[in-house]
Amino acid sequence: MTRRLLARIALGLLAVGLWPGSAAAYEPPGTAAWLADTVDGHPLPDPASASPADVAAFFAALAPETASDLARRHPGVVGNLDGAPLALRYEANERTAGLPGRQLLAYDPTGDGRIAEVVGDLATAERVAVIVPGVDTTLGNFHTGLGGRQERSPLWQARQVFEAAGDDRLAVIAWLGYDAPENGGLSTMSLIRSDRAESGGESLAGLLDGLALASPQATVTVIGHSYGSTVAAYAAPAFPAQVTDLVALGSPGMDVDTAAELGTNARVWAGLAADDPITNVPDLRVLGLGHGEDPADAEFGALRLDATGNSGHDGYFVPGATVLRGLTAIIESTRSAA
Repeated sequence: MTRRLLARIALGLLAVGLWPGSAAAYEPPGTAAWLADTVDGHPLPDPASASPADVAAFFAALAPETASDLARRHPGVVGNLDGAPLALRYEANERTAGLPGRQLLAYDPTGDGRIAEVVGDLATAERVAVIVPGVDTTLGNFHTGLGGRQERSPLWQARQVFEAAGDDRLAVIAWLGYDAPENGGLSTMSLIRSDRAESGGESLAGLLDGLALASPQATVTVIGHSYGSTVAAYAAPAFPAQVTDLVALGSPGMDVDTAAELGTNARVWAGLAADDPITNVPDLRVLGLGHGEDPADAEFGALRLDATGNSGHDGYFVPGATVLRGLTAIIESTRSAA
């Protein structure tokens, strides 16, 4: 019996008793108080249902002092509300996080936490890269990296991309806007299920729609590392036109068999180091468990991102790495599209 068949049987047995459920819709902290408030007797947009365009229109109709007052009274909502003005989100999240001078596009300390931080000037950027991290990434290790390894810090990764590009018209967002799966004990099931990726993809799509409204002049490259590539796959069908490229690094799979099935007009790239442990993950998806074909396989149909010389699962953003050079080339190639 082949290893592939054994893995398929095992996944099938797991699926019988552990059918993946849907994750609850994300509610920013302070949502109840926000929904109980009004402006001139009119209700505030519901974070669970209002689109980024609805939110942008709401704030555009407010006097500046009224918008600032809302950010002061409801920082947890305004700071995490796609479509709200960038300056207001920065102001609200600085107040909540107590981190002056940081460009925080999202901040939520509840649970494992959520955070998005911008490197560069997002307001004037002509190119934007969004890095979506994977398993075991939390607010607690966002800056230091999982296990204290800086290579696993999304913010460190964002800084490497920004510095390698050497482009003052680039902004890079390290985006932990979803509840990443955990690796350990029963929580390990979240690794092979897709509910975190589905809900994360919805949140990522909201971020991208908000970016398209705030910075319509900018092209966007989405970079998913590990399970972050699965999250990006679920956002792909809803990518706004500004998203020109989707990059999967060290991916466990994107829950589809081919790049064409992602349903996006963006170019799809995949890079995988030869010694990345993710290569041991079976290319299977059974009854909603597992993540399917390896995007780095030729049959998947993605463009190849050269990973020659890259080491392990955490080496894709190391200065001088082949993949990092390739990433900056992809981002900079969108100059002609801007």
